[in-house]
Amino acid sequence: MLFKDLGLSAELLSAVEKQGYSEATPIQQQAIPLILEGKDVLAGAQTGTGKTAGFTLPVLQLLQQTHKTGQKRHPRVLVLTPTRELAAQVHESVRDYGRYLPFRSAVIFGGVSINPQKQKLIKGVDIVVATPGRLLDHVQQRSINLAEVEILILDEADRMLDMGFIRDIRKILALIPSQRQTLMFSATFSKEIKSLAAEFLQRPTEIQVTPQNTAAELVSQIVYPVDNKRKRELLSHKIGEENWQQVLVFTRTKHVANKLAEQLGTDGITAAAIHGNKSQGARTRALADFKSGSVRVLVATDIAARGIDIDKLPHVVNFELPNVAEDYVHRIGRTARAGQAGHAISLVCVDELKLLRDIEKLLGSDIEKVNLPGYEVNPLIKAEPIQNGRNGRSNSGGRGGNGGGRRRDASGGGRSGGAGRPGGGNRSGGARAHSGGGNRRAS
Repeated sequence: MLFKDLGLSAELLSAVEKQGYSEATPIQQQAIPLILEGKDVLAGAQTGTGKTAGFTLPVLQLLQQTHKTGQKRHPRVLVLTPTRELAAQVHESVRDYGRYLPFRSAVIFGGVSINPQKQKLIKGVDIVVATPGRLLDHVQQRSINLAEVEILILDEADRMLDMGFIRDIRKILALIPSQRQTLMFSATFSKEIKSLAAEFLQRPTEIQVTPQNTAAELVSQIVYPVDNKRKRELLSHKIGEENWQQVLVFTRTKHVANKLAEQLGTDGITAAAIHGNKSQGARTRALADFKSGSVRVLVATDIAARGIDIDKLPHVVNFELPNVAEDYVHRIGRTARAGQAGHAISLVCVDELKLLRDIEKLLGSDIEKVNLPGYEVNPLIKAEPIQNGRNGRSNSGGRGGNGGGRRRDASGGGRSGGAGRPGGGNRSGGARAHSGGGNRRAS
């Protein structure tokens, strides 16, 4: 289905065309008509499926239909995201698709000075994209009034629950009108998400366009068994031998991310680390350098990687397997976008064998194992426990751990909070299967 068949205005269709898109993705085909009808929507959609355009386009059209020239500007649309990078990405889409419309937007998140944000909000905006912690900072400082919000969007709601934002979200919802349109996008439909939807949405229409817990169809997956101490050596070898030019590498912890980026640099491979302890300026520069190709390897933790959206990213590496199996599917979904093939490899030591079994159980199939000559596993090395970074419990896997998340890792606000959601345990996760096709897809 083409965008021109979805009932969008001429201004929005021109903006979509300028972005180079023509064919709507499944989530866009289903979500756009429902949102235009004013319905609450609960949508199962991964980053990379086109969900951002799926809500941005119809919301802009709804504003367009009720816009009155000369009226005082106040926030009519509020988008909540779990991380700074995702907030910036959503705001970029709002600007791109709204380029021919008279609306003003603002993105607000922590890790940067609050004063420029306050000045923009006080001047008046129609659309606000925000992380919860910094939004409440603005509420406290009276630089924003949410009393006239008409549309609320919770993007990556499952991640916001994981990161302990539920209390902040409830505080925010208490400040906006109960009579509103609410859209919730989540990669998973866990019990917690269902409960949240029942609490915040009014008779929502449910959309699930992708089978849950499925890896992208165009991603080739390989596991390289290797001793923990030789992982970096093997990674450098593969990057050099196969001339990989753009590689996103995942670690469980900030410490390992920093150390690996530094070690790759000594191997002659340009690398940068991105995680919650980095300043927002450093994170933005690292991502920009990675996208431009001046940095060859970007080493990221799971939380910081939210919002990294690169159409033709060829390689994803699990330097350390995630503690939660569903996050594996999120990670490898960063490649094989927009009909492009992708390559996902995992460097797995003896500590992580149970984590690997959990991932394969989730996927419903085994991942191919390749033993590289010269990197054979030492059978005398015994497994050591991994500290589960999400909830502080041990897992039967390897060394290190996140040491517990804090919401500062994502939004940069001043509030601290536990990363684990109530009840703990694994999320019933989901990812996308991406079909091919020649047309570009809006993100």
